[in-house]
Amino acid sequence: MKPSPHTQRPRSDRIRPPRRLMMLCLRPLARAVVRRRLAVRIHGRDQVPRKGPVIYIGNHIGIMDGPLMVIFAPQAVHALTKVEMFTGRLGRLLRGAGQIPLDRFNPDPAAVKTCLRVLRDGHAVGVFPEGRRGAGDLERFHRGAAYFALVTGAPVVPVVFLGTREPGGHLDSVPPRGTPVDVFFGPPATFDPMPWPRSREQVEKVSVQLRERLLGLLEDSLEATGRELPGPLPSGEVEPDPSTGVIERDVS
Repeated sequence: MKPSPHTQRPRSDRIRPPRRLMMLCLRPLARAVVRRRLAVRIHGRDQVPRKGPVIYIGNHIGIMDGPLMVIFAPQAVHALTKVEMFTGRLGRLLRGAGQIPLDRFNPDPAAVKTCLRVLRDGHAVGVFPEGRRGAGDLERFHRGAAYFALVTGAPVVPVVFLGTREPGGHLDSVPPRGTPVDVFFGPPATFDPMPWPRSREQVEKVSVQLRERLLGLLEDSLEATGRELPGPLPSGEVEPDPSTGVIERDVS
């Protein structure tokens, strides 16, 4: 009998998979509701695998990026979401919809193993490598997506969001009704899985390649639409974020 991928290190066989039923049932309704408010335009969706494990990586400019990834990707996406959002009614909704809480400031093996569980089960994970909302220019790029790719061999699909925050818009602002919002999916990148233990250098090398892929899609998307990024958040609204990951000065 072929051994289960969940028994490979790091093991994920003891991790309960996130819920999926609510997300699968609500995605068509959520798409219709969002399209009633925003003029969502999807590009390149036909390039994305419709079955099997996928890691989506996106730039992060507005609060709508996560929901748009979850409901408009070809597959239902379990996105890593900051643990601070898992409170009250919103927290119950996020858990019911299968999103994965992440502690950004402390080691979080439960979040890592939950993502591996999802991918090894043949489903999709969503990651925002910038770690926080901002200008969306990928100046900072955390290493999580590269690690997941090297552990599982799942293809990585870059995603670019344009229009989810207006220039000068606040941290939690939503675009005005009727605003055009563009979501670009790029061709997947694949990497051969590497056996345990994986070195920091291996993960960083793949992180640099993924950042270049996403930057390339971002540049192409801006050129194709004639749009611009919204710029930085207003003074005082930038969220704290760990000073880790591949950053501009590391790769320039």
